[in-house]
Amino acid sequence: MNKVVLVGRLTRDPEVRYSQGDNATAVARYTLAVDRRFRRDGEPTADFIPCVIFGRSAEFAEKYFHQGMRVSISGRIQTGSYTNKDGVKVYTTEVIVEEQEFAESRAEAEANRASFQRQSAPSPAPSADAGDGFMNIPDGIDEELPFN
Repeated sequence: MNKVVLVGRLTRDPEVRYSQGDNATAVARYTLAVDRRFRRDGEPTADFIPCVIFGRSAEFAEKYFHQGMRVSISGRIQTGSYTNKDGVKVYTTEVIVEEQEFAESRAEAEANRASFQRQSAPSPAPSADAGDGFMNIPDGIDEELPFN
């Protein structure tokens, strides 16, 4: 069985591209910084895991996931290889994401996002929460959500 579950922070905003052809599919790539349980020399260490997700879930990641945000994913590990332009064989390992979700409250995400401020324009703020740490889903996006 090939199954992986990770919880970590996004190292940058997801990058989305679209496949070519009649049925263009969104492909999002992002990297998760996953803390290691044990520390070397008392210093925290992390693994940086490349992740790929497809379709509507990729578009969801592009819209709602941001650098520094803590997310939880599950999927499978996929390895591959290719020959680069210099003729050198390059081996790859990445997680093909099957499920993704937020792993922190909205307030935590906003606090962390402030500490990871970028020079780009801020994205529009989601609707106000109900004071319980959960974000209200804006009207009219039910068909865009990757879950029921």
